[in-house]
Amino acid sequence: MQRLRACRVRPSFPRAQRDGHRVSHRETKLLTGRSVGGRCPERRAGAGWGPAACSEDAILGVECSDGRRVRVCVRTDEPIIRVQSPDGVKRITATKRETAAAFLKKVAKEFGFQNNGFSVYINRNKTGEITASSTKSLSLLKIQHGDLLFLFPSGLAGPSSEMETSAPLGLKACGAPSVVEDEIDQYLSKQDGKIYRSRDPQLCRHGPLGKCVHCVPLEPFDEDYLNHLEPPVKHMSFHAYIRKLTGGADKGKFVALENISCKIKSGCEGHLPWPNGICTKCQPSAITLNRQKYRHVDNIMFENHTVADRFLDFWRKTGNQHFGYLYGRYTEHKDIPLGIRAEVAAIYEPPQIGTQNSLELLEDPKAEVVDEIAAKLGLRKVGWIFTDLVSEDTRKGTVRYSRNKDTYFLSSEECITAGDFQNKHPNICRLSPDGHFGSKFVTAVATGGPDNQVHFEGYQVSNQCMALVRDECLLPCKDAPELGYAKESSSEQYVPDVFYKDIDKFGNEITQLARPLPVEYLIIDITTTFPKDPVHTFSISQSPFPIENRDVLGETQDFHSLATYLSQNTSSVFLDTISDFHLLLFLVTNEVMPLQDSISLLLEAVRTGNEELAQTWKKSEQWATIEQLCSTVGVQLPGLQEYGAVGGSTHTATAAVWACQHCTFMNQPGTGHCEMCSLPRT
Repeated sequence: MQRLRACRVRPSFPRAQRDGHRVSHRETKLLTGRSVGGRCPERRAGAGWGPAACSEDAILGVECSDGRRVRVCVRTDEPIIRVQSPDGVKRITATKRETAAAFLKKVAKEFGFQNNGFSVYINRNKTGEITASSTKSLSLLKIQHGDLLFLFPSGLAGPSSEMETSAPLGLKACGAPSVVEDEIDQYLSKQDGKIYRSRDPQLCRHGPLGKCVHCVPLEPFDEDYLNHLEPPVKHMSFHAYIRKLTGGADKGKFVALENISCKIKSGCEGHLPWPNGICTKCQPSAITLNRQKYRHVDNIMFENHTVADRFLDFWRKTGNQHFGYLYGRYTEHKDIPLGIRAEVAAIYEPPQIGTQNSLELLEDPKAEVVDEIAAKLGLRKVGWIFTDLVSEDTRKGTVRYSRNKDTYFLSSEECITAGDFQNKHPNICRLSPDGHFGSKFVTAVATGGPDNQVHFEGYQVSNQCMALVRDECLLPCKDAPELGYAKESSSEQYVPDVFYKDIDKFGNEITQLARPLPVEYLIIDITTTFPKDPVHTFSISQSPFPIENRDVLGETQDFHSLATYLSQNTSSVFLDTISDFHLLLFLVTNEVMPLQDSISLLLEAVRTGNEELAQTWKKSEQWATIEQLCSTVGVQLPGLQEYGAVGGSTHTATAAVWACQHCTFMNQPGTGHCEMCSLPRT
């Protein structure tokens, strides 16, 4: 046989013949463990060259330099098993008598897995799992030289349908599997997401079970479908964007959701630190701003009009702008494929100073407690809201239409504030090496619309804006609210170049430096709606409990306002009376008798709507004390005497305690003067 050159080798294994790839003579030896030269060492007497002549050997069809093809038998004392995983294919060298347990240990060592951190299957559809048995050998399992096995990490194990509808293997491998995503993200990652269409009677020429280009299901990121919705959708949902990245033959193997960084990478020892030195390894890349094609939240919905009206009451009574945090939950938005909706159940108003054209947020000592109470109620902070309202005609009740395409939708200061909030509330994402990517924190603005009525507009800022704000590279313009300004590098901070693309007067696309920068490149608009059928997480009362931090209106949260509220709401259902978000916050955060450690049962009753749990908490000692504190302010609560008969001696002892009308100090019974301020009891 002539000298072999780089040629196409066709491996022909027992019971199967497969097409190979172009390899050299040396590669052939590496693949099979033996050289292809010489005669077959195990040739049986009377047998020719080919599969019949050898047992358990690789039969290679080799094309020589003169074009002739000969069949060569290659001995394989150590079979090589191929194992395919999300990271790629690796070859594992084994022996014929090697047990399955020993083989799996080699696989774990080769791929860097811990014990029981993966599963190996014979078939791609996750059938024929290879268990760690010390009695079964590879030959008994009919695993031979050159066979392809399939490895799945333990997080990907399960039915094949879950694998197809979940995130791709490539992204899972390079992501952060230790993080726990939000429930809505876990739910949407398992959904099919495709847009199913019915059979077109005019265009479809097939039977009821067939499919054609006119009725085949569309992908959730199909731009034509989104553009033909009413109204058209400019931004696909985040999970649809994930499906777009992971489509194709590679299934997103080389795609990673990486967060943008505008800072110099630390640890570069080849030069002096900035400003004395910088290199291409540690220098951040320049940023070209693009309009983001996806959004993390596709809709903002207030559960009912009362939630928004009570927030607007502050502006109606004072004329000053106001600010609040939106508390609610994330649900599926079915109007957009794989969409997410932020449902707003309550608005918390932190300490602030508002004027007719400005807002200043103050430090809130109760912020952590509010988040904790909201979490026990099944809510979370989903966004922030502020007003930008100027009355135009008080007789007609109209407001000025000031935010439009000729001015701005969000000012640069508001974009920076929104970016800061989004950085503080990142979106947990297992597909990102950092464990988070983007944010689902939304911005709502109460402003005048084209009809000069109050409208609610929703926005987010892009991930590029979040990076610029996080690394302190973006500044507002003083005289032009619609423009931002990318900082210039200084001796204290290196700032990468920021560009944006624009159209000049000749219709050509040009690249300009972002000094200044139109903020519309950073904004993502979100539809804001109210439901046709209102939803009420908390009860609605004609005389609601006062909202926190409204002392400027004369609305204070104290036991007198609590007694007034309880006396005006005499519902027989205690849960309806107590289901008020602002009332629950007052019971937990008041300074006289905070109930933070004993209100968990009541919060669970409100969250689940369980009247029996609410009645159980009503019979507690804490509520008896609250009722007595309310009675000391001169308001007699209905049913208090009846409750006293049930409360027993504990309630009687508590009733003897009285609160000073001057300093609210709780005094012991039998005293006529306050122990704190020494003033008389009456």
